[in-house]
Amino acid sequence: MALGTVDATDQLLGEDDIPPVHEMNAGGTSPFLLTSDHHGRALPRVLGDLGVAESELVRHIGWDIGIAGVAERLAKMLDAHLIAQRYSRLVIDCNRPPAAVSSIPVISEATAVPRNQGISEGERAARRREIFEPYHNRINAAIDRRVHDKRPTVLVSLHSFTPVYAGVARPWHIGALYHRDTVLPRLLLKHLRVESDLVVGDNKPYAVSDLADYTIPVHGEARGLINTGIEIRQDLITDQSGQQQWAERLARIFVEIEVELKAERLV
Repeated sequence: MALGTVDATDQLLGEDDIPPVHEMNAGGTSPFLLTSDHHGRALPRVLGDLGVAESELVRHIGWDIGIAGVAERLAKMLDAHLIAQRYSRLVIDCNRPPAAVSSIPVISEATAVPRNQGISEGERAARRREIFEPYHNRINAAIDRRVHDKRPTVLVSLHSFTPVYAGVARPWHIGALYHRDTVLPRLLLKHLRVESDLVVGDNKPYAVSDLADYTIPVHGEARGLINTGIEIRQDLITDQSGQQQWAERLARIFVEIEVELKAERLV
């Protein structure tokens, strides 16, 4: 497997590499601002395949399977701005604090990532500077613009999760994730529980924390925005039909939630 090298004085991303930030509907009128931290699984050419087999790179350790299709459809249905990140979480995880060990993992689940072992601080800085920071700077700038324009902003961070982890089956179809702010999760959970075909997770399969998450603590909580994380089980959104169905379901629910937020004068 190809293991490229990167000089700390050089750029990580070359002319042939795609930009890290993907946006849709920047002029959308919805109060919902959608983010997708693990939208893509691109690898910078200079890093080769990180020493990881293709069969592993396409798994959850590389990206959030199915969430790109849901996020892009949902942005269109809601007329919402979507800001997404195209590079594999194995290069740098854009929903981890940069100081966290899991920011640039040397092992993910049971899979070793040889190209991430023993890298210099210069290379770590390059991955932050060229992938992590442009993505989060764009989210921050979008929020700044909305605040300046006195536009209401509700942050929704979209993710997907594996149906089985460490040999244990996860029964939830979808989970609402949160930490300090429960306004939007409360409403979202209420609406999801009305759907008779769903097993709904309340802070399941994960809970948001300052140590393990970045987008919600930094862009949501620290800026005083109403916010939630959403996790959809991956086997439900692996194909376009599933992605369409879940986008339609979430769009319908969020339209109803927007009415409730306006009634409570929260947007």
